[in-house]
Amino acid sequence: MRLLLVEDQTMAADYISKGLKENDFVVDVAHDGVDGLHYLLTNDYDLAILDVMLPGMNGWKILELARQAGKPTPVMFLTARDEVEDRVRGLELGAEDYLIKPFSFSELLARVRVIMRRQAVHIPAVEESVLQISNLQLDFLKHRVSRGGKRIELTQKEFLLLSLLMRRSGEVLSRTVLAEQVWDMNFDPETNVIDVAIRRLRSKIDDDYEVKLLHTIRGAGYVLEVRNDADTA
Repeated sequence: MRLLLVEDQTMAADYISKGLKENDFVVDVAHDGVDGLHYLLTNDYDLAILDVMLPGMNGWKILELARQAGKPTPVMFLTARDEVEDRVRGLELGAEDYLIKPFSFSELLARVRVIMRRQAVHIPAVEESVLQISNLQLDFLKHRVSRGGKRIELTQKEFLLLSLLMRRSGEVLSRTVLAEQVWDMNFDPETNVIDVAIRRLRSKIDDDYEVKLLHTIRGAGYVLEVRNDADTA
């Protein structure tokens, strides 16, 4: 597994990269945001570990620009910023995880392995690598989503969220299920991470189309399905 670590504190970067290499990961290290973005855009990584506060460009901006460029690499943030708003911002941008400094290396390693396992779960067999509901198509191997032949750009989290909804089309999925399956966390009713993610996904896959596929079931959750005219939203 090849990882990218973007950390401006040299001692911390050396400590983390050494530990990861001892656990059989290949690690590239950048010490500022500009170099980190360049590494991320020009290489294929299984995971990018980004500090938030970096010289040149912060970690949030790196993730935002990478997604705009079509890079689906999973991202974990490392930061001393422990405000809830900061964690929510990182998750809404599509990060897989958000680890607060100071932390133990064993916790970092465990979280990295969880992300690796979660990514593996979402890699389907070749025969089911393409999902299609109506004219909405998701291709796992090409990491591409389109509707009516028009390509739709999604963040990594949006891609995983849509793949779950499509795999379980017709089934109402609660916020708790979505939080556990896509964010690998317990659902916190005080946050609106799930609702914001659904709203953004809906704007991309439904807003420009007459037939709506993603529906809200009040008090229950969300479902992706084709409905007849007689069905209620």
